[in-house]
Amino acid sequence: MTGARSGTRVMVAGSANVDFVVRAPHIPAPGETVLGGDLLVVPGGKGANQAMACARAGGAQTTFLAALGDDAFAGIVEASLLKAGVSVQAVRSARSTGAALITVSDDAENAITVAPGANASLKPSDLPDLGDTRVLVLQLETPIETVTAFAQAGRAAGVTVLLNAAPARSLPVSLLRSVDVLVVNEAELAAIAGGTGTIAEQLAATGVACVIATLGSRGCCALTQGQYIFQPAFLVDPCDTTAAGDTFVGVLAAALACGRSLADGLADASAAAALSTTRHGAQSSIPEMAEVAAFRLQATGGNSADLASYCGLEAASRDIELNA
Repeated sequence: MTGARSGTRVMVAGSANVDFVVRAPHIPAPGETVLGGDLLVVPGGKGANQAMACARAGGAQTTFLAALGDDAFAGIVEASLLKAGVSVQAVRSARSTGAALITVSDDAENAITVAPGANASLKPSDLPDLGDTRVLVLQLETPIETVTAFAQAGRAAGVTVLLNAAPARSLPVSLLRSVDVLVVNEAELAAIAGGTGTIAEQLAATGVACVIATLGSRGCCALTQGQYIFQPAFLVDPCDTTAAGDTFVGVLAAALACGRSLADGLADASAAAALSTTRHGAQSSIPEMAEVAAFRLQATGGNSADLASYCGLEAASRDIELNA
């Protein structure tokens, strides 16, 4: 991480969608029709969700850059973010605002189909001057050429570039070389590292200075400066996992922008993500930091040694830090 800037501003550049959500007993199989509940129309998109989570984490000023259509759906996205204190820089597109079709099952799993719409219109030239930005957050729901150009611009400006490499895909070397912090789940890690070896070995294979694998109900594992940090998941009874990963990324970005340690950031991000799974919806499930602090005081976590073992390392290694 560059850490060269003294400001606390986070710029999230990426996707914004309107989510069309239906709860159903289970995710439909190919060719199957499932009767679900009422339709919910709510703001979402990985970029917008992460900006919301960053703003609610507190401490960091949050700016969101996205391409939006000139339609009513854009207003839904902007109103939600502005209410949360996010500064929105919208690039207007002739295409409709992005949309996502989401089915949430009774066991809290989800299936998502995204129509990118205006998100596909975001161009390298749309990135404004980074000014006092300390952390630039990117995802992969906008064109890869744009993501790469934004990351390179951030690196050149001395900004910490955080990439959430979702959805899963292989990445150009030119992008990875411009990333300071990489956040991936297991499938995304496999797509980048080739899918061979343990979690720990795959983290090392990315070549990124700081890389974090989120491991669902197990927790997360980070590799930074040759040291592995393990943060077990906080135990909850989930009802909807839709924005858990985005909550994790946004809260982590806020912590890094405020100069907190990676271990502290992982703990808050994990707690916020766990808490979000106990609520329905995407942005509506993202907690305020006061709620996260209260949750951490009474929550129970998993076992660090078990998490280390799952990732292919033993707790006895001197290169492991176990978060409480």
